[in-house]
Amino acid sequence: MKIIVTGASGQLGKDLVSILMKSGHEVLGYSRQELDITNQYLCESIICSQRPDAIIHCAAYTAVDMAETDADQAYLVNGVGSRNIAVAAEKVNAKVCYISTDYVFDGNSSMAYNEYDNTNPQSIYGKSKRAGEYLVQTFSSRYFIVRTSWVYGCHGNNFVKTMMKLGTEKSSLKVVNDQIGSPTYTVDLAHFLEGLIKTEYYGIFHASNTGFCSWFEFAQAIFEELKWDIELIPCTTSEFPRPAPRPKYSMMDHMAIRTSGLNDLRHWKEALREFIIQNKNNF
Repeated sequence: MKIIVTGASGQLGKDLVSILMKSGHEVLGYSRQELDITNQYLCESIICSQRPDAIIHCAAYTAVDMAETDADQAYLVNGVGSRNIAVAAEKVNAKVCYISTDYVFDGNSSMAYNEYDNTNPQSIYGKSKRAGEYLVQTFSSRYFIVRTSWVYGCHGNNFVKTMMKLGTEKSSLKVVNDQIGSPTYTVDLAHFLEGLIKTEYYGIFHASNTGFCSWFEFAQAIFEELKWDIELIPCTTSEFPRPAPRPKYSMMDHMAIRTSGLNDLRHWKEALREFIIQNKNNF
């Protein structure tokens, strides 16, 4: 397949481009500098000239806290930019795979969210990503919306790399223990996306590594794998106030993966173990 990847220089985008190429696809990866998704003319010019079979749309405004005071930019990128991609893709009959987030839910549930539960984002970031979902659904006739959570990998900034850095600087750390979710390794998510876009199983999917934990439990697992003796102290979200509200419970049920007969992602602990074995000497 001929595949365009937006946000190709980002945390997920870099691994995705590499995995797609290794799988034999013709891949055109565009960074923010190469493809400004907020420019409708540019989106149409590139997509209509390249005529891809599919577009995996990773480009996004992801500064969760900054979005609270920068709403126009968040909606411009996550909403309008996604509309531009979907409209241009439809002109060449390309599939669109939009990467979304657990932040479209309010986090007040006591059960895992499935793909058909009502969304209720609480932050500007979450609302702008939900706007992107809606616009892709409106303007694309062949779309996949893939919601994921707690993403980490060897590129960009993320929780695992932050813990590894702090672990070299401090002997004890306070970590939030009242937010529950599923860590997701970019390599595993990229492999899932590569398989998904070859299908015609259009619709909304929840895709994260299976299992769930709190940030505190995630940190425990990181230092256990590293065999570092770091004292971890559980704390509450209220002890670390942030401008944007975080979902307290954002575990997502993978109903669409099961009902489509697709292979689910492995357990988050197994993925974390592989990531640390391969990268512990790189940071």
